[in-house]
Amino acid sequence: MKNLLALLVAVVLAAPATARAGGPTMLIGAAEDAVRQPTLVGAKAEMDLLTFAGLNAVRLTQVWVPGQTAPTETDVQILRNVAEAAQLDGVQVFLVVMNFGSRTTPLTEQDRQQFADYAAAIARAVPQIRRFVIGNEPNLNRYWLPQFDLDGSDAAAAAYEALLARTYDALKAVSPDLVVLGGALSPHGGDDPNSTRLTHSPTAFITDMGSAYRASGRALPIMDALAIHPYEDNSSIAPVSGRHPNSTTIAVADYDKLVTLLGTAFDGTAQRGRTLPIYYTEFGVESQIPEAKASLYTGSEPASVKPVSESVQGAYYRQAIELAFSQPTVRGYFIFHTVDEPDLNRWQSGIFYVDLEPKSDLPAVRTAMQEAHRGVVARCPGLALRPRATLAVRGASQRRADLRCDIDCTYALTVQTADRPVLRRQGRAIGGTTKHVPLGSLRSGRYKVIALLVAPVNPGRPRSVSAGFTVP
Repeated sequence: MKNLLALLVAVVLAAPATARAGGPTMLIGAAEDAVRQPTLVGAKAEMDLLTFAGLNAVRLTQVWVPGQTAPTETDVQILRNVAEAAQLDGVQVFLVVMNFGSRTTPLTEQDRQQFADYAAAIARAVPQIRRFVIGNEPNLNRYWLPQFDLDGSDAAAAAYEALLARTYDALKAVSPDLVVLGGALSPHGGDDPNSTRLTHSPTAFITDMGSAYRASGRALPIMDALAIHPYEDNSSIAPVSGRHPNSTTIAVADYDKLVTLLGTAFDGTAQRGRTLPIYYTEFGVESQIPEAKASLYTGSEPASVKPVSESVQGAYYRQAIELAFSQPTVRGYFIFHTVDEPDLNRWQSGIFYVDLEPKSDLPAVRTAMQEAHRGVVARCPGLALRPRATLAVRGASQRRADLRCDIDCTYALTVQTADRPVLRRQGRAIGGTTKHVPLGSLRSGRYKVIALLVAPVNPGRPRSVSAGFTVP
């Protein structure tokens, strides 16, 4: 007991006053359109699969086509089904509003206004959806053309910045509480106007977005957060080793480079830069398909993918979660997808096979998610966590204290009368579960129980919680 109290005192003296952002509040979800179902029952079944895996957020897409200013009634009903199923399961919804392919890039003033009106109409029709991602990978020619002007300068970033600004204003007019995510950038790009595949790296795209924003003279932000898809160069590369200090690629381990880019692009303007929240809205590691499941899949795997074993997939997903957990401005991390795609030319990065049977690494991935929410998945310099807890005394003659912390907590519990302590207990409680602490038999009288709590990993200042009770 003396050692534990000494530790708590040391933490009080040494810990920072507040915790850095991120950590256990980070959402961990999936980019998964399977939740788009024509019935609430169907949407709930797909959402249940997410929560079974341990996920608490979902990112889905909604496609705009030129001429549309509002979604169809069918799309509205599908989105309402998703929103209601998510509320029932405690899942946060992120909706990507995007054009489908570069032939429908919203380039004109009319197109931009129609796109913005379309996003705003969704927000009014389905008010439960509060987070909107604008566009998808506009730094790639697959989704956005032109990428370059005739003189070789960046055309895509400036046009996308104009669309983002217009849509931001339209959504904020519906409700200032809506969260607008910009970017949704691919992690790779060539930056070569003479290439056969015209693309921009996220490094160039963010820089050019900042230049376009500054040139516009705009006095309002264009986004509340940045979305980016920090895939590795292929699935065989471990996230912890996937840094790109000498290239323009941005993967999960390139967080410091990304933050610096945002600062250079936007600091000193009305748009947050270095402190802008970041969401990793797609990240996938493809796993090898076992022979027993081969008949469920079609096509052939591209040699460039380099899929890994399921155990390695699980280890890499954990590494990515650990990295994101420790990055101060990261607010969310999304696996692409929950369930494999059946075409081997697509993505087998799910934690379920196409027949919905869990892969062997699902328990390991789910444990990593749970440990992130409990605040213990990784030790992070500068992260100072303070558990929040409820405390109540239960029972009759044989009493117990029920302690429930939101994250893992180490507790030093004291039962005292008005003038002296009569009982002490110590231990550790798992975040999100109730710890029953026996108090034994106590004489008749009035008591107070006080629990001093500290996070066992990434500790901040201790927090105390107390409750009074009477023994008849």
